[in-house]
Amino acid sequence: MKGTGFLRQVTAFFGVGILAAITHYGTLIGLVETGAMAVIPATLLGYGLGGIVSYALNRMMTFEATRSHAEAGWRFAVVAGVGFVLTWLLMSLIHGRWGVPYLAAQLVTTGIVLVWSFLAHKYWSFGEGG
Repeated sequence: MKGTGFLRQVTAFFGVGILAAITHYGTLIGLVETGAMAVIPATLLGYGLGGIVSYALNRMMTFEATRSHAEAGWRFAVVAGVGFVLTWLLMSLIHGRWGVPYLAAQLVTTGIVLVWSFLAHKYWSFGEGG
């Protein structure tokens, strides 16, 4: 399924993102609704689990990974780390400070982090940018 067409990459990234989001949101909703965890820690745990799904599937299906797992892995971790911090900051602001319901806040946060992640992974993590 690999190839360099931008539309194919966006489509594959979106499909992988759906699976990662199911993991992320499933964790978030399950932990919050059962009272096992507060919103911010639950979304960060969900983000981490979704990130594992995202790395494995994007490497296989979305990008022409020209870097080894050792090199792409740490680059992916840096991008995911920035996404983790963005998730924390945005959720703290939108839900924590502004009081927006947690799922609506998470949808906005996901959209912002999605754009960051796609561009950073395409041009840096997996080697297409040099």
